[in-house]
Amino acid sequence: MLKTVQQALFSTGLQMPKFIPVETQAEDYEVRNYDATKWASTSVSEMDFDSALNKGFMRLFNYIQGNNDKKMKVEMTAPVTCLVQAGEGPFCKSSFTISFYVPEEHQCDPPKPTEADVFIEDRKDMTVFVRTFGGFANAEKYKEELMKLSTSLTRDGQQFEDKMYYTAGYDSPFKIINRRNEVWLIKKH
Repeated sequence: MLKTVQQALFSTGLQMPKFIPVETQAEDYEVRNYDATKWASTSVSEMDFDSALNKGFMRLFNYIQGNNDKKMKVEMTAPVTCLVQAGEGPFCKSSFTISFYVPEEHQCDPPKPTEADVFIEDRKDMTVFVRTFGGFANAEKYKEELMKLSTSLTRDGQQFEDKMYYTAGYDSPFKIINRRNEVWLIKKH
């Protein structure tokens, strides 16, 4: 438990999904190819991004602390992603799918969640456009960075999914400096 808490608090030595960088001329974003992988996920329907992220994070933290069929502790990983699918209107709830990457040693057979709201997601391989930024992230900062990424991709003639996006956070809320956050847009094929 102490090791997991330390990893969650200080974000050091966390396992991350592997990706292949794609060469690009752009200096304001990256292009990455991710292979198909398994993620522990939970869906939350809310109007508030930060509230949804906190609720989802706690469900997943309980899963890695042993709320699974094997009563097994699972290592913390990074990033914590959130797939955001905006509601139709200004006062509609959005759908948020918060996810932890399943560590490599459990990819073939991850412990099954015992909480009904947590599930194992088989995330298909995908190519994403990534914009990285520092500091503390919140809903407004993610939207601001998402608009910058969208503008850059439009400038470069890139095709991307415009009805959803991912946020990716790599650090604990207790880490003060050298923070890493990302927004991802999925490349259309």
